[in-house]
Amino acid sequence: MSSLSSHNRYSPLLIALHWFMFVLLAVVFVTIEIRGQFPRGSEPREFVKALHFMLGMSVLLLVVIRLAIRFSSKTPAIVPTPSLLENLLAKVVHITLYAFMIFMPIAGWVILSAEGHGVPFFGLELPPLVDKNPDLAEQVEDLHKQIGSWGYYLIALHVVAALFHHYVKRDNTLRRISPFKTE
Repeated sequence: MSSLSSHNRYSPLLIALHWFMFVLLAVVFVTIEIRGQFPRGSEPREFVKALHFMLGMSVLLLVVIRLAIRFSSKTPAIVPTPSLLENLLAKVVHITLYAFMIFMPIAGWVILSAEGHGVPFFGLELPPLVDKNPDLAEQVEDLHKQIGSWGYYLIALHVVAALFHHYVKRDNTLRRISPFKTE
């Protein structure tokens, strides 16, 4: 067994990153959804927004690490082998998920920069990506919100596909990334 992956499972590090990022993304979504429960300008609302920003930037950092590990390790085979169409659809969904996890934090960073705000990151303040530009901030924020809404469907599609593979096709797709030893 390789230190990066075995022949039938992803490496323990990739498995841990996958599930940690799932929880992290869930919390990112929860923070933006609950911010509306607090009055504008209130301390709880500002805290929840800052948490959203910091966790979003954490997604960006972790996805870069995850991609580096992913590209340096072998992908365990799906058994039985899926059709070419299933492989193509899986690649499209995975590329879209990675693009989502890269684009959304960068868009948030651009929004805060264009609004003239610092980007908090656990006691640090990240440098602005662009100069203050309220029009740009509004445009990117609209796009960020729309793509964020699509993110729910994208993640749901990924989960449903994994469950379909596990319970209907009965292949090892889900077992390859399961945090539990299933074989």
